[in-house]
Amino acid sequence: MSESNGGSALARTKLTLLEGVALIVGANIGAGILSLAYGAKNAGWPVLVFWVVVAGVLTTISMLYVAETTLRTKKAMQLSGLAEKYVGNLGSWLLFLSVAVNSLGALIAYTTGSGQILSELFHIPNALGSFLFFIPAVGVIWLGLKAAGVAEKFITFGMLVLVLILILASIIGPGLKTEYLTIYNTKFAIPVFSLTVFAFLAQYIVPELARGYSKETIKNLPRAIIIGMLITGILLALVPMAALGLSGPENVTEVVTIAWADALGKWAFFTANGFALMAMMTSFWALGQSYFTNIIDRFKFPSETNKKYRAIALAIVAVPPFLIAYSGFVGFVDALSIAGAFAGIMMAIVPVMMINKARKVGEREPEWTCGKLAHPAIQTLIIVLYTSAGVYTLLGIFNVLPKGW
Repeated sequence: MSESNGGSALARTKLTLLEGVALIVGANIGAGILSLAYGAKNAGWPVLVFWVVVAGVLTTISMLYVAETTLRTKKAMQLSGLAEKYVGNLGSWLLFLSVAVNSLGALIAYTTGSGQILSELFHIPNALGSFLFFIPAVGVIWLGLKAAGVAEKFITFGMLVLVLILILASIIGPGLKTEYLTIYNTKFAIPVFSLTVFAFLAQYIVPELARGYSKETIKNLPRAIIIGMLITGILLALVPMAALGLSGPENVTEVVTIAWADALGKWAFFTANGFALMAMMTSFWALGQSYFTNIIDRFKFPSETNKKYRAIALAIVAVPPFLIAYSGFVGFVDALSIAGAFAGIMMAIVPVMMINKARKVGEREPEWTCGKLAHPAIQTLIIVLYTSAGVYTLLGIFNVLPKGW
């Protein structure tokens, strides 16, 4: 499966630059992109694009903080392990809880979303559709990081082809209406930021990528992060542009592919739903793999390769989302925003604390550093924006402040 990594339960493996980029894009392009047009329908597309740029840049910087922290650490560790080392036990548990809550929120969304799509396509019960989706979703995580990287590479490519077909068909066919894309209302700007933060989910995958590159290939780590996040940002702007420009804010649906298919015709129904399934699958693999190894790291399982412990960790990853998804507990977009609010706050604060401590007490000289991107002014901006957006979202969910949809 992979080569050993002395002293760590997590094994090292070998990833190419393209596999790293695919893991980043795959992690990011999931349920978030499917709900973004609906979540932004009141704020408008210009507001969404603004937040995509802001959230994209700040999240990329936060990811590079995590990357440098991993490079200052001898053992391969997940986020919760790094947090324990550099922030302490409380920080570690808070970050593990953030990973768990955010992963759970996302995996619930993929479970319900995949069930709805497969139910529409094959006229089967939603729960059966989700179960069929789970077979390859869970199977690849069981096979490990290298399998996830290879699978991500092929499915992400297929997903990009389908989404580009849909975007071009929207522009060339019915056409996008400028008036739909120029409406904006800043009153709903902050909840859109929270949804956008959630759409950039790949912070969690950075320590996974770090153990996929050797000393010789470590420069591919920041490259994979920056290229993957740039591709993500472009897609997060283009998909809502096509959906909102085609259908208008009043007609866009909670899962964007439904409105897309309605507007473009029957062929688009299969293409759009194929894209949605691939987006959910790639994100399930990336997030599930990261959550899986966080469990192994946080609970001090003796080895990632031990089948008994792999089975326990995989059950923790896969079973709760399925049970919660069919308990009728949370709506699709609310599930995303609750998770995004909590995790956004944690992911703003902890990587800043980790890099600052790792620069003082790190165990090795890193092959690459963030340089001036770790300036206190940038760190403060990340903490203030993410924390404010997280608090606003939680208040919106409890109807203290208006939601964005």
